[in-house]
Amino acid sequence: MKILVLNGPNINMLGIREKEIYGNSSYDDLKKMIKDHCKKRDIEVKVKQTNYEGKLVTWIQDAYFDKYDGIVINPAAYTHTSIAIADAIKAVSIIPVVEVHISNIDEREDFRKISYCSKFCVRQIKGEGFQGYLTAIDFLIDNQNK
Repeated sequence: MKILVLNGPNINMLGIREKEIYGNSSYDDLKKMIKDHCKKRDIEVKVKQTNYEGKLVTWIQDAYFDKYDGIVINPAAYTHTSIAIADAIKAVSIIPVVEVHISNIDEREDFRKISYCSKFCVRQIKGEGFQGYLTAIDFLIDNQNK
């Protein structure tokens, strides 16, 4: 199985930004945790981060042509603004996509409660911290071929 993990804007600033919300662990810590987990589960994984909306759209589209079996995405701030990312997820609907948020977006500012992406994802995980990524990966593994 081949999984693509995508992260949107400012996720590279984990461990620096808003520690009361996101904690002290860095983006490198997150990548290591994901890669270690996938290695244990014998899953091929690629983890990427960008601050650019168009790059996320391209990576989602590329996942189709590169024959990924699942996508885990934290669109970050683009969750609440990007119809383009939502459309890209919809365009590759043959690939199950799980939306992940480190914080519980439902308990934050009102504008964060809106997700354009979630309608086209098979699941949304929020408020589990870094563990949410592993929950998403395990969900994709456990539900492949269903």
